[in-house]
Amino acid sequence: MQLTAGNKVALVACSNGLPVDQQPEVQRLMQVLRGMGLCPVCSDYLYAGPTAFAGTAAQRAAALQQAYADSQIRAIFDISGGDMANQLLDLLDYRQIAASPKPFFGYSDLTVLLNALYTKTGAVSYLYQVKNLIWQSSAQQQPAFVASMFSGADDLFRVKWHFLRGERMSGTLLGGNLRCLLKLAGTPYIPDLTGKLLFIESLGGGVPQMVTYLSQLRQLGVFKHISGLLLGTFTYMQQHRQQPSMHQLVLQETQGCTFPIAYTSQVGHANTSRCLPIGGPYTVQLP
Repeated sequence: MQLTAGNKVALVACSNGLPVDQQPEVQRLMQVLRGMGLCPVCSDYLYAGPTAFAGTAAQRAAALQQAYADSQIRAIFDISGGDMANQLLDLLDYRQIAASPKPFFGYSDLTVLLNALYTKTGAVSYLYQVKNLIWQSSAQQQPAFVASMFSGADDLFRVKWHFLRGERMSGTLLGGNLRCLLKLAGTPYIPDLTGKLLFIESLGGGVPQMVTYLSQLRQLGVFKHISGLLLGTFTYMQQHRQQPSMHQLVLQETQGCTFPIAYTSQVGHANTSRCLPIGGPYTVQLP
């Protein structure tokens, strides 16, 4: 995937609508993208009204569908998050999306869409919040974004991993935010994780919530089928120094399993976060 100067890119909000007071932030993001030579085009449904919705589910789905249908749009950046992206899953025309593939970027609640796109089309999407370009770590994010998106470098994708178990894993990478990924359980949009690498991270939730989520993964049979587990940041747990740690919980929950487990502090909800290719090939190994 590579962008060039003059390309149009779409800004959409498939999950919760943005507060209206974030309009200056979006304008700043558009300025940065224009400074890189891109031409950002905004969905009509970015901002929440009196409720949390930026338009109906059908309107938000249509805006995303139009971004895929427009041949001049070369990439789609979702700038929302929250809880409601799964409203769109059964309203999208996946055949049309597959016929006009283009990179889709989102994080957090957009985990549901990243993984559904893989399930329904085989597309590679990207776990990344483009607003990182204007947040606190913008001085590091902007050059990494430019190098990766325009020159094909791996700056934005380069992640340092450490192993809890094993020393190498390779396969198709799936997952994202743990709570949001589990919304797909029992739906036609959850990907087949057999032989895959699963990445998980979380913004909120303490030990009880993580135990619940890990137990659900085990009960779904996930730990019987994946070939590797990758852990990002677990912000609430780490900020509050909760015990047992997420690493300890994972090792407890996967006792008897042999798949490798690795972790990083470079992917999650922080504005320093790197980008992961959801649905793409991925390899992690000791140096």
